[in-house]
Amino acid sequence: MDVALPRLEQCHALVLNADYKPLSYYPLSLWPWQEAVKSVFLDRVNVLAEYEKTVNSPSFEMRLPSVISLKSYVKPARAPAFTRFNLFLRDRFQCQYCGSGQDLTFDHVIPRSKGGVTSWENITTACAPCNLKKGGRMPQQAHMIPRQKPYRPGMMQLHNNGRKFPPNYLHESWYDFLYWDIELEK
Repeated sequence: MDVALPRLEQCHALVLNADYKPLSYYPLSLWPWQEAVKSVFLDRVNVLAEYEKTVNSPSFEMRLPSVISLKSYVKPARAPAFTRFNLFLRDRFQCQYCGSGQDLTFDHVIPRSKGGVTSWENITTACAPCNLKKGGRMPQQAHMIPRQKPYRPGMMQLHNNGRKFPPNYLHESWYDFLYWDIELEK
């Protein structure tokens, strides 16, 4: 039985730091095949696994890398950036008022009109209907208390939350390098 080779544009390389951990879990640290091949030629990465698919030039043929590790360690950021994506990741892509995962936006728990600031500690994930329902009122007035109090997450927590939302596609060669640093169930 012939196994169909992936199309060239599907041959992303999983990028690991020099310590063999993914640079990022969510979104998963992937490079297009062109970037991976360029990095191999520039001697910036080690190839740990390859696809069956090859690319050629008139004088050279190479199997495409499917897993690479950086030769130089990239120090992870100490604190996550305050972005909409990271906010949703902190709150696990759920409205903190009703639990919905649809039509997400963010809400100032203490409204700006009441002195609330735009910060990790005052912003929570909300679906559009709940955000509209709460409006510019305080949580007690609206009878809408967030399920968890907003807080500043750490990078490790965002990585752990990201593991719960794997990408739609994981190549079989990546499994040995993903999720190996999580605690096993007892």
